[in-house]
Amino acid sequence: MRTFLPALGALLLAVPAAAPAQSAADSAAIRATALDYVEGWYEGNAERMQRALHPDLAKRIARTRGGESRVEHMTAEMLVQATGRGGGKSTPEDRRVKNVAILDIFGGAASVRAEMSGWIDYMHVARVDGRWVIVNVLWELKPRS
Repeated sequence: MRTFLPALGALLLAVPAAAPAQSAADSAAIRATALDYVEGWYEGNAERMQRALHPDLAKRIARTRGGESRVEHMTAEMLVQATGRGGGKSTPEDRRVKNVAILDIFGGAASVRAEMSGWIDYMHVARVDGRWVIVNVLWELKPRS
């Protein structure tokens, strides 16, 4: 028991203090990042898209085709290029869904849900060098109507 207590004390000292309180500025910056992503896509604005993404972004979707499941992956560069080619510009204005909801913020990490015209994106956003950027996206296609 005596040897356990010092180890427990060291463990408790290693637990970080509570994350700093989030400000309205953090929420506004996270929302602006998500909108750069969403609106940048629809506008075909590669600069806005690139501003929203961390260079090491991983965007993934799990798909099942022909009874086989696989995870498809897109990089920041691939997404910026697709945006620049006008990937989202073909979506008519009246069908451009831009619903952004911040699900959680803790310290320098946030989870955001973005609903777009044909899919839902679940984003992990991180504060990197003082800026909020998207580092991960897991997305799912909406059922076709």
